[in-house]
Order: sequence, then C-alpha cells, then structure tokens
Amino acid sequence: MKIPAPSGGNDRNARVERLRVSRAKDSEDKTRRALDAVDGLLRSGRRITVTQVAREASVSTWFVYNQPHVHQAVQDGITAQRARERRNSLAPEASQVSPAGLRTDLALAREEIKDLKKERDRLRNRVRLSLGAELEGVNRNELIERVQQIEQRNTALEQALSEARDQIAALEGQLRVAEDDLTAARASLRRAMRSVPTP
Repeated sequence: MKIPAPSGGNDRNARVERLRVSRAKDSEDKTRRALDAVDGLLRSGRRITVTQVAREASVSTWFVYNQPHVHQAVQDGITAQRARERRNSLAPEASQVSPAGLRTDLALAREEIKDLKKERDRLRNRVRLSLGAELEGVNRNELIERVQQIEQRNTALEQALSEARDQIAALEGQLRVAEDDLTAARASLRRAMRSVPTP
C-alpha cells in the first residue's frame, strides 16, 4: 500500500506555524530585555527614555512604543524618576544639582530629541515607500486598522518629542538659575576676601 505524500497545504501551514511561534518567542525575548533595561536604568539612577531603553535592550524604538506593556513600564519609570527628582529638589542646598550636571542632562535631552526626530522621519519614509505596495489585496477594514496604527505611532512620537522639548526648556531654565547663583556666590566670595584685613 502506497503512503500518500503530505499535501502542500499542510506543509505550508506547518511552516507558517513555526514562523508564528518563532516570532512570538522573539517578541517575548525583546519584551523581557526591554523591561530589564527599564529596571536597570531605574536602579542605577540613569535617565529613562524610550531611546535609552531601546539601546539598552537592543531593540528598536518602534518596538518600545508599540508594545503596550513595555511602553507603560517606560512611562512608569519616567514618572518615578520625576517624583524622585521633585523630592530631591526639596533637599538642602548642598545636594542641589550642579551646573555641570544640568548641562549633561540638557545634552542628553537634546540627543534624545535628535534620535526621536530620526525615528519619526524613518517611519514616515517607510510608510511612504511601502504603503502603495501594501494597498494591493488589502481589504478596507485592514487598511483602516493600519492607518490607525500609523497614527498612533506618530502621536506617540510627537508626544515624546514635545515632552523632550519641555524637558530641555526646564533644564535650560535651571541651568541659567544655577549659573546666576554661581556667579553671585563668586562675587560674594571676592567681596568677603577683600574685606578681610591683611595681617
């Protein structure tokens, strides 16, 4: 009795299932790395940003924005850091951030804005190049869903860009105040030194 050869459809379904399982495992690995990156940044005190988490976890910023669990963890980490900074701002003057520290934060914020702009432009270019090809064979509901996903990604990027700009403005204000305080302290010290009688 001749054993029938497996049908092409079954073979294709098996390949599709293996591919699906592989992608799911890859997504789980990336999610775990991203969450570990958020936790590591929070524990080390380094500033948490989408770009920094993506770098630490070796994933794309697109992945961080579009994985709800990961994106929420990043937002929670940012909120926790801001709350910690507010508490620290109420500490005695000796523990205040120095102008050099503010300049570092400012440079990091500007770097994040630059990365966000690059990511936004890359996504826009990718959409422009691929949307026409993807339209073939796509029904109306799938098209609407894809457009909504693109709009959500764009909104998330614009929000992150706006937050980074606000952060830069706040840091620049803090830097100006710190430099003014430093200048005043130096002037006061010079006056005090001049007022000390020479022996």
